[in-house]
Amino acid sequence: MRPITRQHYADKVDAWIGKGQIIVLTGQRRVGKSYILKDFVERHKAEPQTNFIYINKERKKFDAIKTHEQLNAYIDGHMVEDAHNFILIDEVQEIECWEKSVRSYRMEDDTDIIITGSNSKMLSSELGTLIGGRYQEIYIQSLSYQEFLLFHGLEESDEALWKYLNYGGLPGLMQIGLDDEDLVWDYIKGVYHTVMLKDIVEKNSIRNVAFLNTLLRYFADTIGKLNSLNNISKFMKSQGQDVAVKSIASYLGYFKDAYLLSTVDRFDIHGKKLLESNEKLYFGDIGLRNLIAGGERQGDMEKILENVVYQQLLRMGYTVNVGQLRVGEVDFVCTKSNERIYVQVTYLIASEETEDREFGRLENIQDNYPKYVISMTPLVKKSDRQGIIHMGLREFLRNGF
Repeated sequence: MRPITRQHYADKVDAWIGKGQIIVLTGQRRVGKSYILKDFVERHKAEPQTNFIYINKERKKFDAIKTHEQLNAYIDGHMVEDAHNFILIDEVQEIECWEKSVRSYRMEDDTDIIITGSNSKMLSSELGTLIGGRYQEIYIQSLSYQEFLLFHGLEESDEALWKYLNYGGLPGLMQIGLDDEDLVWDYIKGVYHTVMLKDIVEKNSIRNVAFLNTLLRYFADTIGKLNSLNNISKFMKSQGQDVAVKSIASYLGYFKDAYLLSTVDRFDIHGKKLLESNEKLYFGDIGLRNLIAGGERQGDMEKILENVVYQQLLRMGYTVNVGQLRVGEVDFVCTKSNERIYVQVTYLIASEETEDREFGRLENIQDNYPKYVISMTPLVKKSDRQGIIHMGLREFLRNGF
């Protein structure tokens, strides 16, 4: 079956072909990096004088490629003269000293390299040290709501939105289907265990796995809340887990390296500067977060919406911070080039008090940048209060601002 093109990423990859840059697809395991590589081949294989060398380290046929010397031998044996050679390596971090090969083949004529990896240190250390700025990172996220509808053949509806908010956007669910809830959660659980084992526990030689799981559950329960390492340490001690602040910082770093979590810094709106202490945490995929948190979704809806909006803002190309005001907090300050917007997220605006609280925070910002409140208030239509736009979650996820 031909892959469904994720056009947003296809356009980004194609834009860097022939530019002399190594294209690096990063992101958590099972968010569709391999899928994008396969789609790239399908979209370009009919072009004349092209040759694809595709190595997927998650397939047993490539188990023998463990070092960069073995990688070189395989690539050399499959290069074609007088053709444009595309070298595609999936989960490249599984090959020892892979970066030496990548650096070498980047210098070949008529050769483009696309690699994927599931650990952010791959860029900051190995690749960044050896080739400096000669690479282009493309961060791959799980499916957007629009992609979710496309992949599962769903019409936009209350039920479809609920499934997205509940199960998340792992592309592999397309093969599982959404009709059998037990199968859906079994698949998500399998992805979770793979990420934890291969990208966190094994990679970092972690022994205290029980605490690792407890800490991740804590993060799942505190989406959208400002956290400090000291406060986390105090909470864990109250639960009988006496772990040093330094260890908590290391574990959080492991989660971030595997793209399971991301942190969002605070931004002083009045002083126009980043603040050094306290940050918020969000999950890369809301389905994984819901699995870890357990329980029903109703009581968690505010957290879920905030996480989903955050991920969508990243897809739209914004750099996202938490807004800090003297009188309170704004959920997101979003910047892109010279553009800035402010976003407040709430589940329902069902009373005048709630409306005053959510809109009031934005009204306290004395500048002319656009301001939005996003909610799931039934039948809400795009409207404004003193220039602040109120819009429904569904419209935002489908059409942006």
